[in-house]
Parts: sequence; structure tokens; C-alpha cells
Amino acid sequence: MQPDPLLGTTADLTSPAQSFVYVLATVEPVAEATCREKRPDLNCDFRIFVDPDLSKPPNAFHRLDPETGRPVIGFTAALIAEARSPDELAFVLGHEAGHHLAGHIPRQQRSAAAGAMLAGTLAVMSGAGVGALEQAAQLGAAVGARSYSKDFELEADAIGTLIAWRAGFDPERGAGFFTRLPDPGNRFLGSHPPNAARMQTVAATMSAIRQGRLR
Repeated sequence: MQPDPLLGTTADLTSPAQSFVYVLATVEPVAEATCREKRPDLNCDFRIFVDPDLSKPPNAFHRLDPETGRPVIGFTAALIAEARSPDELAFVLGHEAGHHLAGHIPRQQRSAAAGAMLAGTLAVMSGAGVGALEQAAQLGAAVGARSYSKDFELEADAIGTLIAWRAGFDPERGAGFFTRLPDPGNRFLGSHPPNAARMQTVAATMSAIRQGRLR
């Protein structure tokens, strides 16, 4: 399936846009082939698009089409504009595809449901009223959804490293994108791991690839 980027007409995005189109044409087939190889149970027909609204901050995300289950990867135009090399774009694309291969959305949904059920049960046992039960369930769902988010990010980094490498890019150079992001540190229930941990994951994955332990 051909990618359908909505790149807009902003002149200063011309060069980054060309780089992005090149990365898409190179990495998307590899991501889909890797998905079919490692997760034949999944829909591996990625749809990739760009949000051209330059007022939105640099970001990329993965979601599932609620009607078809097709994996969707989105980029904001600001992320594309700020990338300093095709390696960075390739790594980000591989990372978002990695979330799909690892099944992070359904796993997060299950974790959220379990958290809501546990919190609700505890609230019932404590004699909470209806309003308190609803609040407890919402809080439990939020905590459950975030419980494994850092692990999910590192797992997607590892898979993204493999995909970018298979596509002929340098994942370690691509992960340099992290050095320009604010470091989230190691906050309790934070959604992302420390930047150093992400760089270490990429380096460890590349070491496994070079040693022939991962292909």
C-alpha cells in the first residue's frame, strides 16, 4: 500500500519533506515485512500520514483504526522539520511500527481494564458511594494504562532499531533525536523512560545485531 503523506505546501519543509518521502518509501516495506514475519496474526498494512499543522509540537504516534484494525502511524510536520537526518526519521518510523508489532495498544487496554477493576473492588470494600466508585475506577484505569508504558517505549525502541537497520539506516545515529528532547527522568508513572535508558536500549540491540544474535 502506498503511503499517503499530507505534506502541505510550506516552502521551508521542502527538503525535510523530500527526506521523509524517501524514508517512507524505504522503511515502510521493511516494517510491513518484519511485521508479517514476526506477527503474522496482525494486520501489517500500515497507513502513514502527516499532520501539516505547524502549530502542533514535534510528535509521532501509533493507533489502530477502530473500524478495520489497520495500524496507523502519524507524524506532525514539526517533527519532520526538526529531524536532522533520514536516520532519525527512519528510527522514529521504526519505533512507532514497533509499538504495533509488540501489541502495545491491546496490552495497554487490558492493563487499564484490570486497574479499573481492582480500584473499583477496593472502593466497594471500603464502602465508597457511586461517585467515589467512578472516580476510583477512572484513577485505576489511568494507573493501569501507565504501569507498563516505560517498558513499552523501550520495547518499541528495540524493535524500531531492528527495522531501521534492516532498511539500511543507522539506528544509533537515528536515536540521537533523544539527545534533543527534554529528559523525562525516571518519574513514577511517567509515560516515557529516561533518555539514557533509550539510548542504551538502542546500543544493546545494535550489539546483538552485530554479534548475529538478532536478525
